Amino acid sequence: MRKLAAGNWKMNGTSGQMAEVETLLSDVADTSVDVLICPPATLLDRLSGQTEDSAIATGGQDCHFAENGAHTGDISAQMLVDAGATHVITGHSERRTDHGETDEMVASKTTAAQTAGLTVLVCIGETLAEREAGTTLDVVSTQIAGSVPDGSTAANTVIAYEPVWAIGTGKVPTVEQIAEVHTHIRGLLETRFGNEGTNMRVLYGGSVKASNATEIFAIPNVDGALVGGASLKAADFAPIVSALASA
Repeated sequence: MRKLAAGNWKMNGTSGQMAEVETLLSDVADTSVDVLICPPATLLDRLSGQTEDSAIATGGQDCHFAENGAHTGDISAQMLVDAGATHVITGHSERRTDHGETDEMVASKTTAAQTAGLTVLVCIGETLAEREAGTTLDVVSTQIAGSVPDGSTAANTVIAYEPVWAIGTGKVPTVEQIAEVHTHIRGLLETRFGNEGTNMRVLYGGSVKASNATEIFAIPNVDGALVGGASLKAADFAPIVSALASA
C-alpha cells in the first residue's frame, strides 16, 4: 500500500502560509508516498487550486453529517468536495474534547464524508489517564467499533492513532507502545473488515517530527503519520515525507 504523510494545520494559517506550500511542492514533487494537507477552511479552495495536478492532496479538518441545512458555522462534506478536497479528518481528539463529539457522531460524519466521495482519516487515541490506567487497548477498540462505519474500505478510510497525551506536547510513546497499539488496531480491522482491513492504512500521530520520523516509520503497521505543528513549515514537513518514502 502507498504510505501517507498528512498535515493537519488546525486553526493556523492565513494567506501568507501559501508560500510554505509553494516550497513544499518543490520538495516533494517526486515523492513515492501520498502527501495531504488539511488547512483551515478559509484556505481550502485556494490551496486546492495551488496544488492541483501535484503530489499534494488537500482535505478538510471536519465536516457535518448533514448535506445542508440550518447549521450555522458548519461545513458539509459536499462543500469540502466543491472546494477541491479529496480527504477529511473526523474524530480528532480536539473535536472530541472541545465539542463533545461522541463515537456515534464521528461515525455519522464519516459516513457522510464517504458518501460524498472523500477519503476519511478517522482519529482515535487514549488520554494520559487511560494510558496510566492500562486501558489503552480497550479505549482504542471501543473507538474503532463506534467511530468507523460498517462498509468502510481501504480506499475510503484511514485510521489515525493519536495518543491524546502526545499531541503537541513533545512526548512520544516508546517504539514498543506504538507497535503494540498499531498491531492491535490491525487485528481489529482485519477481524471486522477482512482483506479491506489488511490494506487499510493506519497512521501514527503525536509529536511526529524529522528527528523521530525514521524510528517511528520503521515500526510494523505504521503506514504514515498525521502531523500537526511540524506540517506548518516546509522545512519541517518535507523531511518527514522523505523519511516515510525511505521507510
